[in-house]
Amino acid sequence: KTRKGYLKEEPIETIYFGGGTPSQLAHEDFEQIFRTIKEVYGTEHAEEITLEANPDDLTEEYVSMLRTLPFNRISMGIQTFDAPTLKLLNRRHNAAQAIAAIHRLRQAGFRNISIDLIYGLPEQTLEEWKADVAQAIALNVQHLSAYALIYEENTALWRMREQNKVQEADEELSLSMFEYLITELKNNGFEHYEISNFGLPGFHSRHNSSYWNDTPYLGCGASAHSFIGMERMYNTANIDQYIKDITRCREKNLPYNEVCHCEVLDRYEHYNDRIITGLRTAAGLDLEKLEQDFGTELKNYCLKMAAPHLKENTLQITEKNGHPQGVLKLSHRGLFLSDGIMSDLLWVD
Repeated sequence: KTRKGYLKEEPIETIYFGGGTPSQLAHEDFEQIFRTIKEVYGTEHAEEITLEANPDDLTEEYVSMLRTLPFNRISMGIQTFDAPTLKLLNRRHNAAQAIAAIHRLRQAGFRNISIDLIYGLPEQTLEEWKADVAQAIALNVQHLSAYALIYEENTALWRMREQNKVQEADEELSLSMFEYLITELKNNGFEHYEISNFGLPGFHSRHNSSYWNDTPYLGCGASAHSFIGMERMYNTANIDQYIKDITRCREKNLPYNEVCHCEVLDRYEHYNDRIITGLRTAAGLDLEKLEQDFGTELKNYCLKMAAPHLKENTLQITEKNGHPQGVLKLSHRGLFLSDGIMSDLLWVD
């Protein structure tokens, strides 16, 4: 309620319950949250309402409860269907639970189900990855996100790697896994609409797309991020501190940026964000809009830095509305070198 004015009365188009473990919440918790969202922002324009869920939380009783709420999309972090690897990753669910949860959701009437997979796992072979992809396709989900494993510092997996208890996947193997995924999903009707995201026609994640399209979004809760205009905000990760901050904000009628971390972007930082988010998508970077938003100087800088990659065919320019310099996008080969390409196009003082 303290942040109602931040979205400038724009209608809420998507709602996403994610981060942490929202599938641990009870019916009355969800009802209270939805009641507040409806009262403060309105929900009549929210066409996509997603719940991020753990497979083992999706019992028959819990799924039936979810059907009484406005959720119309479920996103599940499965990671892999391989039992030993799930154990290594310290996941609570097993493969059978994940498969059963998807069947349960479909039987209950959910028609938009997304799953996450990870490739490049310790000791994972290409054949094991092919089995994961085949299983995902066989489950007839509408959306799939796939990420290369990252060893986050001070996590259990990171410590195991440091102690040589697990070996990091070979880069060439990870690239082969990504190539296989792209080919198989395309052959089965999926559209590769963002580097890590694949959806059947009509099932692209509208919420996640807002991050890549410069759409304002509001994040509520500990660690949540918001982006509004030229302003980025994020809340403290400490839950107790977050509650204290919110309480102080309401009691003293303070503007919210007094109690959160706030960063106002300058033109060059915003340009860099646009490069990273735009090139991640299959739609690419609209060069006319880039010039409108950031000026001719930065558009020309972008094209100058893109020139070597255009020559190497890792970037390409396609027409838009008859204009030859319409959209800059990654080629198929460029998808595998995306981090380095995007880095080259960023403005550096």
